[in-house]
Amino acid sequence: MLRTLEIRDVLIIDRLDLEFRPGLNVLTGETGAGKSILLDALGFVLGWRGRAELVRQGAEQGSVTAVFDLPAGHAAHVVLEAAGIEAEDGELILRRVNTVDGRKTAWVNDRRVSGEVLRDLSETLVELHGQHDDRGLLNPRGHRALLDAFAELDLGAVRAAWRAQAVARNALAEAEAALAAARKEEDFLRHAVAELDKLNPEPGEEAALDARRRMMQAAEKIRADIARAHQAVSDQGAEGMMRDAVRWLEGAADRAEGRLEGALAALDRALIELGEAQQGVEECLAALDFNPAELEALEERLFAIRALARKHGVLADELGVLAGELRGRLAALDSGEAGIAAKAKAVVQAEAAYAAEAAGLTAARRAAAARLDAAMAAELAPLKMERAVFATEVAAGEPGPEGVDAVTFTVATNPGAPSGPLNRIASGGELSRFLLALKVCLTGDAPGLTMIFDEIDRGVGGATADAVGRRLKALAEGCQVLVVTHSPQVAALGASHWRVEKRVAGDVTLSTVTALGPVERVEEVARMLAGDTVTDAAREAARALLTA
Repeated sequence: MLRTLEIRDVLIIDRLDLEFRPGLNVLTGETGAGKSILLDALGFVLGWRGRAELVRQGAEQGSVTAVFDLPAGHAAHVVLEAAGIEAEDGELILRRVNTVDGRKTAWVNDRRVSGEVLRDLSETLVELHGQHDDRGLLNPRGHRALLDAFAELDLGAVRAAWRAQAVARNALAEAEAALAAARKEEDFLRHAVAELDKLNPEPGEEAALDARRRMMQAAEKIRADIARAHQAVSDQGAEGMMRDAVRWLEGAADRAEGRLEGALAALDRALIELGEAQQGVEECLAALDFNPAELEALEERLFAIRALARKHGVLADELGVLAGELRGRLAALDSGEAGIAAKAKAVVQAEAAYAAEAAGLTAARRAAAARLDAAMAAELAPLKMERAVFATEVAAGEPGPEGVDAVTFTVATNPGAPSGPLNRIASGGELSRFLLALKVCLTGDAPGLTMIFDEIDRGVGGATADAVGRRLKALAEGCQVLVVTHSPQVAALGASHWRVEKRVAGDVTLSTVTALGPVERVEEVARMLAGDTVTDAAREAARALLTA
């Protein structure tokens, strides 16, 4: 609920502090007195797009501050949480400044915010309705959401079915695209896999073959030296002499009184090491002993591995991994038709599930449309439009996450007259009453909501204006309603009443707003009844309206 509105240096308002109350609040005044400026100021602090220049002439800046009561569970808390702003003691303070050079700055609870945050908050705080308003009731694009809210429909199931259908369709499209791409390279895949399978390179094989090849190529150069080394460490060389030394020392050890034990142990170790060296030399000689045909075969395989790696742009050790990948793609191609069939079946099932959910939603909407039409008929009768027909059309629309229905509010203002969209068929006065009746039907328990009706009673008078006022009063029992009106019947039904006046002091024109007490209300309603000259009869009529 809007609690206070403070305006400083905006258009023809220099300083204004208003305290609004629950229930029906009415603002009256002569045409041009500045009632629309109040709405402009409120729209400015809420981030609505309006006049480009709002700063009062001669001032450096204009500012508007609005304070709202914010009960627990109010939808604005979601917006505040997303923006990282905490509500303070159940109230929300919006402030926006417009400097003379056009810069606009906004704060929410002393936290600087963008205009987008203000607009998101405004959608949860205030609804503006008038003959030329297309933000909600007059915009057919919003009629389906309004009907769903009236019926309290849960769209979760149909939204989930829509998402599941989209996932299934995307999976099928991706599989079909992959299969089509695989078919284009089928010949390459089969040839490449056959080639890799035939060669069957092992990880590390290329390095081993390369080392073996280099050894073979160098064998003739080094074999003679290695053979001489082998002879030197064999029985005819170093090994034989060391064994002779061991034999001689063992023969003398008994008489050396232990002095040769260290030498004998060292010779034993040396013989062991020598044996290992001899074995290594022998293995090297065996490796260097090769057939030239073996070198040719080795080089042929080494070059084949390297050529295949260059062909596929990978390292030689990665050929095995590549072969596995290519076999996988080939297997996917071979099993692709079965996979496509399974995914196509999943699409059919998802589409059937979505169709079932959408059909259930359509049936619920049609039932809700009948209830809304009946409720509208009951509301239109007191508004002196008992012969008008309001109909909620539920037709086939574009499928989407909220079903397959297009919803349009249509009216026929007279029996036998053709029906059509609400904003094209109804005249100004009729449209006002249709909008009011719709708002009464569509608005349930809306704590914390402020609804503003800007001259919604234009074009009506007498008993019809009285009926409009009584519907506004009934609507205000569940939320706060602000009405800008020229109708004395509507003004008389307000719980709180403000008069907007324009005054000229010197060369300065200013607009003021005054809260009216019981005596002032009689005078204001009498002025609205009689015009410039307020008579005693007008005052009596005003008192009658105020006490009715």
